[in-house]
Amino acid sequence: MVKNYLIVDKRILPAYYEKVIKARELLESTQVKEVSEAVKIVGISRSTYYKYKDFVFALDEKKERKAVLSLVLNHEKGILSQVLNLLYHYNASIITINQNIPINQQAAVLLSIDISEMDFPIPNIITALSQMQGVESVKLIAVE
Repeated sequence: MVKNYLIVDKRILPAYYEKVIKARELLESTQVKEVSEAVKIVGISRSTYYKYKDFVFALDEKKERKAVLSLVLNHEKGILSQVLNLLYHYNASIITINQNIPINQQAAVLLSIDISEMDFPIPNIITALSQMQGVESVKLIAVE
């Protein structure tokens, strides 16, 4: 799972990656109401924004950081508890847990966690979770 992520100095990337992040920040801060307005301000096309908006994130140095993880867990006793214990071990605090009913012996779980006190980078946590028995998949949805 961690093989899907890179930390890259933005100076070597095309400028539109950073502009996508700025457009998303404008929308999240409610400075603008529509995507078309945000992309016009930062100088990119709507298609560029939509193509990259779910794949480009800025590392934030703020103390109050949160992450959202999507997991697919086998429907077996204790799997979710093991996931929560691992997160506790890395000093992540659980904010919310949303678990769907199991279908085909697997349950989708959405976790929002406070990562401000974590001892390890989020890619290491994702790798550790994905290697746990009973965890079928882990995906980082968002980081704030």
